[in-house]
Amino acid sequence: MADSEQRQAPTADDPAAYCAEQVRRFDNDRYLCTLFAPAAARAHLFALYAFNYEIARVREVARDPIVGQIRLQWWREAIVRAAEGAPRQHPVALALAATLRDCSLDPARFERLLTARELDLDDAPPADLAALETYAEGSSATLVELTLAVLGAGDAAAMTAGRHVGIAWALVGLLRAVPFHARQRRVYLPGEMIARAGIDAEQLFNGRPGDGLASAAREVAARAETHLAAARALARDVPGAALPALLPARLAALYLRRMASCGWRLFDPRLARPLPLRAWHLAWAAWSGRY
Repeated sequence: MADSEQRQAPTADDPAAYCAEQVRRFDNDRYLCTLFAPAAARAHLFALYAFNYEIARVREVARDPIVGQIRLQWWREAIVRAAEGAPRQHPVALALAATLRDCSLDPARFERLLTARELDLDDAPPADLAALETYAEGSSATLVELTLAVLGAGDAAAMTAGRHVGIAWALVGLLRAVPFHARQRRVYLPGEMIARAGIDAEQLFNGRPGDGLASAAREVAARAETHLAAARALARDVPGAALPALLPARLAALYLRRMASCGWRLFDPRLARPLPLRAWHLAWAAWSGRY
């Protein structure tokens, strides 16, 4: 980064701007979706997503599981202190304090996020597809629930649709991240599926997964598509205020389409490129109300 860019970057002195910049850089899909939320809600959404980024990267910054648990515990305590109005002096914690104060969010949902992220510290893959969906629900669907609460759209239909969108988004994201995780000698594909597809872990870690990976990817993708269909079946009952939280469904479908066009070869370099016209697709979805 150039010196001029470093000088212009938000600092801890401006927690809201810091969170927005973190999300823009490291969770750009959610950043774009947030731009379609009411202006008054955006800072709170950026705070949630910046918090999610912090706990999602614990495994990357703390390779030792014990150190990872310590970092997650630090964030547990930070949430408690933020809810009490005495936040820790960390820009994300400071921003979350304002969000918890203004939006009356359920602290139990933050605990579910943190508990799900504890699974990242375990090298063993999920046992089966149901276990993977449980992880996706805890780590992603819970975040959508918090987003809906910030948007004032916490009715039953929106929450159910959000659960399905959250699970689908996580499943798609895990498929896209297979090469990244393989470089770290990690795998999130279910153990049962790996065995059935004949995937050799060492070959996967070396970027030579064989034909079995495509079969496993199609299976996970099919479950993601089932969740997207279930979310869209509720569209008529979901209030318009919920739409910014559900817009990732539109991007998830586009990512699935791209993976299919590459024959589900997850190490294909084309899959690492940004989706073209993402903002246009989101704008159309927001205008039409179709996530």
